[in-house]
Amino acid sequence: MTGIERFSVNQATVRQLSLPELARGCRELGISNVGLWREPVRAYGLARAAKLVRDAGLAVTTLCRGGFLTAIDPGERAAALADNRRAVDEAAALGTDTLVLVSGGLPPGSKDLRAARERFADALAELGPYAEEHGVRLAIEPLHPMYAADRCVVSTLGQALDLAERFPAHQVGVAVDTYHVWWDDGAPAQIARAGEAGRLHTFQLADWTTPLPEGVLNGRGQIGDGAIDMREWRGHLEAAGYTGPIEVELFNEALWARDGREVLAETAERFLAHV
Repeated sequence: MTGIERFSVNQATVRQLSLPELARGCRELGISNVGLWREPVRAYGLARAAKLVRDAGLAVTTLCRGGFLTAIDPGERAAALADNRRAVDEAAALGTDTLVLVSGGLPPGSKDLRAARERFADALAELGPYAEEHGVRLAIEPLHPMYAADRCVVSTLGQALDLAERFPAHQVGVAVDTYHVWWDDGAPAQIARAGEAGRLHTFQLADWTTPLPEGVLNGRGQIGDGAIDMREWRGHLEAAGYTGPIEVELFNEALWARDGREVLAETAERFLAHV
């Protein structure tokens, strides 16, 4: 079993908690790692947030998220690249070395997945060196194919690695999220491929429960409630050499409606029981 020292709670899991409440809850439960999201960090203030987590003794495992870099329009593309440079700056200020990227979906009127991936690759070529200068790695996160049209044209770890391998491993790697890859029989081999190349930048967990809610985005289940064997997936990552933190990232309306401190404690307990 994996101990609490490897557990990281992604801020989205308990988004009903303010940053100070999250930091206090982590201290009380002995949690030493958090994954943060840009929007609540900006709302609280980047410098204040960096000081808060530092004073609380929390390591920021990832910042979510950059990406959405598939636009065709030059103005939209330039704005997206500028926003991603800001995301790199924010990650560096928070003390994390990993910025998670979601590629973006198909632009309006387009049906060309391959061309969208190539535009994403072109953006990585610009962002990778900038991230390196700031001590930040870019982690491409493939999303489940149900998101290919509107959120992420990168649907498999194989596709993510094909893109990442165009760049140095210390610039671009992958994020492995059980929710998005558990269905793919080829994923374990791709995890091994990523490990050999030093491209396993982060590991995230969410369970697959059905029926999915309308809109599907907030269907990520609590650990142990669904179809995914979390220990099997942890085994795949560890066999590939991954020894870093393991984030639990849940978008779930039912969890958000509950007391955030209870959800935080429950999530830590589920991690210890199922991971």
